[in-house]
Amino acid sequence: MTCSSAYAPRLRSLGFRVTSQRMAILHVLRHARGHLSPMEVFARARGTVPGITQPTVYRTLEFLADNGIVWQTHKPNGHLAYELAQSNHNHLVCRGCGSQLQINPAVLEGVYQRLEAVSGYAVDHNHVNLSGLCPKCRKKISGPEGGQREQRGP
Repeated sequence: MTCSSAYAPRLRSLGFRVTSQRMAILHVLRHARGHLSPMEVFARARGTVPGITQPTVYRTLEFLADNGIVWQTHKPNGHLAYELAQSNHNHLVCRGCGSQLQINPAVLEGVYQRLEAVSGYAVDHNHVNLSGLCPKCRKKISGPEGGQREQRGP
């Protein structure tokens, strides 16, 4: 299935035009491995649509996120990143090295149900990122006896 056949009908059903810029960005995200920053999307998309601009990429990503076609998240450095909105999934993201581990949504289902019961909110949990430290980064900052060492700056 091509990107055009996968996403053009959805865009049209929402009443939006199918543009070369939108298709190029969707193509980039579809073939990416993981989340991409807007600049990464721009760098890859301009190979397909040479006249595409950074502001167009930012606006298009925002448009696609607002319409549920892509998911917006934050990388460990706080910068925005995007990926296609597909099946519900969650990530553990290491704030030390940026590595990611995908979590089966069923693992957190009970947490979502309890949170909804306590808060009264209907929680959107189709794409959740939890941050922490991976085992390697935890090991780097623990001392010889397993205690915390002082972290040094860059």
